[in-house]
Amino acid sequence: MAIRHSISWWCFDSILEPRTLIQAAVDLGYDGFDLVPIEHWTAVRDAGLELAAVNGHASIEDGLNQSANHDRIEREILEKLERARRHDVHHLICFSGNRHGPSDAEGIDVTAAGLRRVAAAAEQAGITLVLELLNSKVDHPAYQCDRTAWGAEVVRRVDSPRVKLLYDIYHMQIMEGDLIRTIRDHHRHIGHYHTGGNPGRNELSPHQEIHYPAVVAAIAETGYDGFIGQEFIPTGDPVAGLAEALQACGGGV
Repeated sequence: MAIRHSISWWCFDSILEPRTLIQAAVDLGYDGFDLVPIEHWTAVRDAGLELAAVNGHASIEDGLNQSANHDRIEREILEKLERARRHDVHHLICFSGNRHGPSDAEGIDVTAAGLRRVAAAAEQAGITLVLELLNSKVDHPAYQCDRTAWGAEVVRRVDSPRVKLLYDIYHMQIMEGDLIRTIRDHHRHIGHYHTGGNPGRNELSPHQEIHYPAVVAAIAETGYDGFIGQEFIPTGDPVAGLAEALQACGGGV
């Protein structure tokens, strides 16, 4: 099965009306959306598109790396799993939270413990929890899951087929570079991908530094058949940018 392609809703909802955005996705040949507000889930599904990923809990900064948050996050994820199951959502996005004093090793222990509490429920629902990798250099200062090896160790310790990483190509280009080697080494731990041009998190144009055709070809070579979500901030015509991104990532009608 081929890689599927989705659009991160939040990047475009202030520019395009919901009906226009959904129709653009259909016309361009996208397969679904990420991070759709719940009030638009039905409209997306009625258009024949999939709900690739939505947030599983609050928040990016205050997340799984603090034991004091685990009761709250467990409640939030269990509630979202039930909603997601009814609407055929594929992934729930999870967050480590910012560093609040514990070492990286302690953060791995605590984050893995938090995810183990909900792993069985995710398995039963048939929905994958994806721990997002974000950069702590530009966009999310102090975020702890900012290296692939750190996130992969969390996933390894949870040891569930329904707990993976969300590998954001833009964020990991900032933190690590060496994208293709890292994807090849850790693909078994990755359940979802996001894009974005660097620097600036804008279109996947030839004027930014990530060569997306090669990166996506490497992803395909691993046997991945999930979603790649376009998560860039358009500087020009948003529909043209989405068309360009889809071509760069090997998709489209």
